[in-house]
Amino acid sequence: MKCKIIIVMSAVILSACTGIPKSSIVETDEQIETILSKLTLQEKAGQLNLIPIEGEPTEAHLKMIREGKVGSVLKVNGVENITKLQKIAVNESKSGIPILFQEDVIHGYKTIAPIPIAEAASWDLEAIRKSSAVAAREAAVSGISLTYAPMVDISRDPRWGRLLEAAGEDPYLGSLVAAARVKGLQESNENGKNILSCVKHFAGYGASLAGRDYNIQDFSERELRETYLPPFQAAIDAGVASLMCAYSAYDGEPLTANQFLMQDVLRDEMGFKGLAMTDWETIKNLVKTGVAENDTIATINAMDAGIDMDMNSEKFVSLLPVLVETGKISIEQVDNAVRRVLILKKKAGLLTDPFANLNIEEEKKELLSERNIAETKDIALKSMVLLKNNKHVLPISSNVKNIAVIGPMAKATKDLLGWWHCKGNENDVVTYFEGISKKFENAKITYAKGCDIDSFKIAGKDLIPKAVKTAQIADVVILVLGEEYWMSGEGGGTASLHLPGAQEELFEAIAKTGKPIITVINAGRPYILTNIDAKSDAVLYAWMPGTTGGTALAEILSGEFNPQGKTPMTFPYHEGQIPIFYNYRRTSHRFVPGLTDNRYSTTYRDVQNEPLYPFGYGLSYTSYDYSDIELNSKEMTENGSITATVKISNTGKVKGTEVVQLYIGDKVCSVTRPEKELKDFTLVEIEPGETKAVSFEITPDKLMFIGKGKAYKKTIEKGEFNLFIGKNANELKQTTFILK
Repeated sequence: MKCKIIIVMSAVILSACTGIPKSSIVETDEQIETILSKLTLQEKAGQLNLIPIEGEPTEAHLKMIREGKVGSVLKVNGVENITKLQKIAVNESKSGIPILFQEDVIHGYKTIAPIPIAEAASWDLEAIRKSSAVAAREAAVSGISLTYAPMVDISRDPRWGRLLEAAGEDPYLGSLVAAARVKGLQESNENGKNILSCVKHFAGYGASLAGRDYNIQDFSERELRETYLPPFQAAIDAGVASLMCAYSAYDGEPLTANQFLMQDVLRDEMGFKGLAMTDWETIKNLVKTGVAENDTIATINAMDAGIDMDMNSEKFVSLLPVLVETGKISIEQVDNAVRRVLILKKKAGLLTDPFANLNIEEEKKELLSERNIAETKDIALKSMVLLKNNKHVLPISSNVKNIAVIGPMAKATKDLLGWWHCKGNENDVVTYFEGISKKFENAKITYAKGCDIDSFKIAGKDLIPKAVKTAQIADVVILVLGEEYWMSGEGGGTASLHLPGAQEELFEAIAKTGKPIITVINAGRPYILTNIDAKSDAVLYAWMPGTTGGTALAEILSGEFNPQGKTPMTFPYHEGQIPIFYNYRRTSHRFVPGLTDNRYSTTYRDVQNEPLYPFGYGLSYTSYDYSDIELNSKEMTENGSITATVKISNTGKVKGTEVVQLYIGDKVCSVTRPEKELKDFTLVEIEPGETKAVSFEITPDKLMFIGKGKAYKKTIEKGEFNLFIGKNANELKQTTFILK
């Protein structure tokens, strides 16, 4: 079936249009201009309308599509379902413009990868890129052209449920992960197997007060530029096709109507040329928050801010025609937004052949393919973080005859997938119990649930005695605790960071048996593990590892894979420490470890100041020794560079991969700066007994910061710098150099 659209290949650059900022001019071509010239005002408004269709489309949905009032659809999946609606759009609407089908493909489509915070714990950018490519392949053959990923919001509050979609607390790591995910989605596969990426939520959404979703935020422009914008810039530089604004406000103005951020910063400064869309009903939200008196004013505000696509409020499609006719919105504004929609459709191949990738046999072949399972298991292995391993209880010896697998997460399925599991099916999940049973087939494996998780209430305590008896007859206990899939994710804020239900009571009861305990945590956020760490022989953070989670866990427990993950967030010792992160700005009364009297410092009197696990922390089945840092020069010029080298020795008995981390701190600066900031890292594989030299080039960009004044320009100041290289943000070798 052929598309009605006439294809013209020659390109033209638009000249400046009146009524819209110069920065908003869109590079387009003759094909798009030809299509645009034939659209009525109502059809143009329709192209800007993104609607959800969950379940069977209604007659009202079909009528809107036939009338050209729907440009994009979300929540329709699969070749069969998408083909039906696409045929109506192409063959029965006057314009014949295909629909752009969109979906929340956050960390996998059918084969579900670890949640994004877990992937960030791998620090393996290539593995993260491949994981995104798996998601793109499966989504593309199922008819999806655009996904609302990556989410690049930096957050320092583990109470925030949406943390599981992010890359943690650090803007440098977050920026590299953002770029890797964009490239994985948009560039990694053969033609027809990539999808468009939509980076979100612009900007500062991760600063939600007290970790409560959709809540207010309040931070300075310096904080905005230093912490929250860098990952968006990285996504833009990687070529991200579209961007979603946040539910929240900046400086009192909701992002949907914030011209400063959406125009001055995003387009003028950051150079974003793609499409900007709202989040769910955020045009309506302008009325709810009292920023706009009514939907008409809200729509005008959104268009003036540079919003191109309206998700689910249907205000553009219903109000733009009359607003243009009455002169309250210019036709240039509407045309510019429509161009951006058409550019996305062209990039997706829809303007050439909207049915090119709609092949049911290809869909069946790609979903859950061996290749996709293997690459998903690879990132699951690399994402798990070994937090404790007392007396080398891990890996589990082949001589162990009786293994007790205990805990409410041991046989969980959906809870391994996380909140955003798209079309992932719990029946495809390899549970932790299944993985362990298959890997340790020569041992006797016993199971006890231990307790139920019923909401956040204490439940199922009557199951604890049976779990204790199961533990008492075992040689080793694998205690699998955590949270259910719905407890994190959007709207999943929690006030407590203690494990829900009776799990901590279960842990105490098992600890009293005296058996070796390997505690595995299935979760979407850092939990308070202070007591669990103290009384476990080993602690392994599995996060929510996806479809292959049980297989990956078993390979780590058996020693087939040596864990290499590192925490992308600081784990608090006590929840009262929140927010806690490694790169605080220096203060006049900063805490100094080792001093006997730290009363007059930024610390607490009742708990330790240090976290339980610092940023960048993770153990291995081997051990690494770091030499002192060697610099090829102690002096550096503004146009030059120096090289820092450490020698790393594997002093254990197995091969391992170490994440070597470089931090830099400016000793004297015109604005307060952190003691240290992550500026580089590399993964190095080392054989037992081997020593490898690892070098980092220190270039001027690693020393730059946002200077004084309201211009907020990046600058560099001469003087002395601290340079750190090591295992994590706390265990570091240190030296100094001078920028002349």
